[in-house]
Amino acid sequence: MEWAREHRIKNTTGTLLLLYIQPGASKTAVKGLFGGPARLKIAIQAPPVDGAANKAVIDFLAKAFRIGRAKIHILSGETSRQKNIWIEGMSLSEVAGLVVPE
Repeated sequence: MEWAREHRIKNTTGTLLLLYIQPGASKTAVKGLFGGPARLKIAIQAPPVDGAANKAVIDFLAKAFRIGRAKIHILSGETSRQKNIWIEGMSLSEVAGLVVPE
């Protein structure tokens, strides 16, 4: 998977996700792959205003991975559609098994 890789921060292992976020969508859902290197495209209903889309992305991932919001960290791309998000404590195989594009 080009859009995900195991990643260690300090002494904690997790998975780094390369995402492309489409804010203001009619429905929140995983849409497939985007660009090269490939990023996982996620449509989010929330608008890109005052951090609403970032909060919605974190909420969506927390629900999809069945983990707390505190384990999801935006490493880069706070104000961009291209975001690098680290899922603390989850292996690459766990992440891959839970992400299913529409």
